[in-house]
Amino acid sequence: MSGNAQGFFGMHKFGRGRDKIQQFMSISGANEKAALAALKASDWNLDGALDIYYNQAFARPKLDPYQLEEVYSRYKDPYSDMVLVDGISLFCEDLEVDPGDVVMLVISWHMKAATMCEWSKKEFMQGFHSIGVDSIPKLRSVLPALRAELKDEHKFRELYAFAFCWAREKGQKSLALDTAVRMWELLYEDRGWPLINIWCQFLQAKHNKAISKDTWSQLLEFSKSISPTLSNYDAEGAWPYLIDEFAEYLVESGVVPAK
Repeated sequence: MSGNAQGFFGMHKFGRGRDKIQQFMSISGANEKAALAALKASDWNLDGALDIYYNQAFARPKLDPYQLEEVYSRYKDPYSDMVLVDGISLFCEDLEVDPGDVVMLVISWHMKAATMCEWSKKEFMQGFHSIGVDSIPKLRSVLPALRAELKDEHKFRELYAFAFCWAREKGQKSLALDTAVRMWELLYEDRGWPLINIWCQFLQAKHNKAISKDTWSQLLEFSKSISPTLSNYDAEGAWPYLIDEFAEYLVESGVVPAK
């Protein structure tokens, strides 16, 4: 095959992959060069390319341990080896994000933080290594990519499961209702599930109790598998009683028609 023919077919394949490049960039927040590299490595399989990208198969810049230590020292509590509320507030100021921004949940997830509003030194360092940055300006530059991780279904499931344990009070098995509502509003803000606000209103009006891990987990499955009109909802299914009550509430309130 001539060089011109090879060039033509190469361009043709790239042209057909343009949509995948745009999809990859939209989901991952990566630039075009990284998207193209990951897609080529996966033979243009989008899911495979995302796995490659998220599993950090492409080399990241080497981190400066001394610089990272300085970053940690700026935020650590003066009386303990932890970053606590004041340090996290300063961290948010430097990062130019609101403490209630969902990206702070994503960062804490990268840190594998055990508890909301506190990071151990190990968690702090682990998070920066996981993200692949060693300074606040570098972290600020990758915030769009961190937000974009919420668009990946696999990553969202991991974040969703993480959020329950991260947000509950120490020693508690359930999640306080007000905290659960705030977490659901945060996680579902850009998910496009039309029933999230009604779900939160229902809980505050009819339930007013802590949320179990089972209810937390099953709501994700409900929101993904059941139509907002309840057209495929089975009242005899194995849903937690609270979700069954919510389905009844939707019908009683006229939000969805009775079958």
